[in-house]
Amino acid sequence: MKNKSYIGISFIVLIFGIWAIPKIIAKFQKSDLVEIGPVPTFELTNQNNKKISDKDYLGKVYVVEFFFSTCPTICPKMNQSMLQLQDEFYGNPSFGLVSITIDPKQDTPNVLKEHADLLGVKHYNWHFLTGDKEYIYNLANKGFNLFAGENYKAAGGFEHSGLFALVDKEGKIRCRKDAQGNPILYYDGLEADGVQAIKEDIKKLLEE
Repeated sequence: MKNKSYIGISFIVLIFGIWAIPKIIAKFQKSDLVEIGPVPTFELTNQNNKKISDKDYLGKVYVVEFFFSTCPTICPKMNQSMLQLQDEFYGNPSFGLVSITIDPKQDTPNVLKEHADLLGVKHYNWHFLTGDKEYIYNLANKGFNLFAGENYKAAGGFEHSGLFALVDKEGKIRCRKDAQGNPILYYDGLEADGVQAIKEDIKKLLEE
């Protein structure tokens, strides 16, 4: 009788194992998102006067934007899109956000702290970063390939991209493909479709 019970239990365990193996394998497989390349190394100061580097984000999926706190044009919309991502993944320790100012003369850690509080930032992995201006511009233009520059004729005195970079747990920039099968490279932080797309792809990367 005991042998029959043992055989029955073994059979159930075997069937469960066969059913579970594909799910376990799928969890550790890469998604269909394209690898663009490694995130550029960086080390900057956050709103709490703490040094933050790309190494602090290893093991996390995160989104990067370049902005400035007094921006009168696209930054408020970008910040609102980032807030949507915060709300979507709030409480997930494997998710993070990075907002890097392109106006570090004005955006000191104290100013960024006030800006974060005004926005309603509550995710502990959302860092507002500042530092040397030339360093930041090289990081934006050459590191991430996201345009940022001074333009005294532009509203607010600066111009920059409204795109978001998506980085996986291994520190690689990732993206989806468009309808023609080409990598989109970055996500539109100004449009609802872009925000929805990055939400979907964050979920994919969190499952890797």
